[in-house]
Amino acid sequence: MYQNYNANPIARRSDDCTVRAISKLLDKSWEDVYCSLCDYGLMNFDMPSSNYVWGQYLHDRGYSRHIMPDTCPHCYTVRRFAEEHPHGRYLLALNGHVVCCINGTYFDTWDSGDEIVLYYWRK
Repeated sequence: MYQNYNANPIARRSDDCTVRAISKLLDKSWEDVYCSLCDYGLMNFDMPSSNYVWGQYLHDRGYSRHIMPDTCPHCYTVRRFAEEHPHGRYLLALNGHVVCCINGTYFDTWDSGDEIVLYYWRK
C-alpha cells in the first residue's frame, strides 16, 4: 500500500529521496540523516546520495543488502514487494530512486509502486 511521505522540512520534492527514505526507515529527522550522510560523503570523498555512501551508512547501523532474485527482473515492483513483505522495515533501491517500505506500506512523495526493485536493505 502507498502512503504519501515527505520528511523534507519545507516539503521540497527534489533529489533528496535517499534522505527522505532513510529518515523514515530509521525514524530520524531529515536534517539528522542529511548531516550524517554528508559526513559519510566527506569521509569517502563522494556525494551523500552515492549508493556507496548511504549503503555504508546503513551497513554501519546493522543493515545488510539483498539483491532481488533474477526470476523476474522486469516485473518485481515496489507494490509487489510491499504486498509480499507485510512485516519489517526495508529500504528499496530502484533505478535512480530510493523508497522506504515498512510493514507492507511504501512511503514516498509519489506513488512509485510500478517501479522495479533492484535490491533492498534490511536489518
